[in-house]
Order: sequence, then structure tokens, then C-alpha cells
Amino acid sequence: MFAALSAIGAFIKIPIGINSAALDTVPALISAAFLPPVYAGAASLIGHLSSSLYAGFPLGPLHLIIAVEMFLILFVFTKLHQAGRNVWKWIFFIVANSVLATLPFYWIISPAFFVMALPGITIATVLNAGIAIVVSPVVERVMERVRTHA
Repeated sequence: MFAALSAIGAFIKIPIGINSAALDTVPALISAAFLPPVYAGAASLIGHLSSSLYAGFPLGPLHLIIAVEMFLILFVFTKLHQAGRNVWKWIFFIVANSVLATLPFYWIISPAFFVMALPGITIATVLNAGIAIVVSPVVERVMERVRTHA
């Protein structure tokens, strides 16, 4: 379900400079409260591949690297959530998804690409995180009510 929601979120694009921010990561971030790390990572991987597909795979097969990065980032994010590191999980996500995930492209493509991509990716990361920070507690409360009344 969270992978499907991530694929749907990939359709929601917000223009940022020369690229756009998709809301494909929000459901994967929320899934950290309910799913094991592997499944939360898979939801993020599917969300990124869906977003890339809708955009026409502008980086070609390099999107596979990004998808694996997204999987790993959400895997660690979920582990941090499970360990109760509620502030650190968000700091990790924002730094890892914006700077660390973009860093390999400094060498793979060019330093200019890295410098050009970093602001847009950082804005997209903060936007996805911000929405998830607001929505996650609400979804968790609803799920708790469902569990107690089921």
C-alpha cells in the first residue's frame, strides 16, 4: 500500500527552478512507523522509480543508483525511528537524501551538475520531510484507534 501511495505521490510535482519536487517519499517516510525497514525502503525505491518513469528517466540508468540510495536511506531512517531517535531520523533523512545521495554525481556526471542539482533536491527533501512530519502523528493516532477498536 505504501509503495502504491509513493507511486501516486510521484505524480504530484512541484516546480523548483529547472527541476521539480515530487511527493513520492512522503508515504515511505510515514511507513517507517508501521513497516519493517526493508519494506519502507522498498516503498521509497518504488516511489523514486515511478517518479523517474513519469519524468522520462532523464538520468537514464543512473536512476537505479538513486533508487538504491533511497532504499538505503529509508532503511536507516526506519531503524532510527524504531530506536526512538525521532530528531536524528529527520536530520539523517535531510542530510542523506539531499547531500549524500547527490554527492556521487559530483564524480559520475560533473561538479557543475552537483552544484545545480543540490538546491532543488534539498528543497524537495525538506518539503517531503515537512509533510511527513505533520502527517505521521495523525496517521499513527488513527492506526492506534483502529487497533484498539478492532
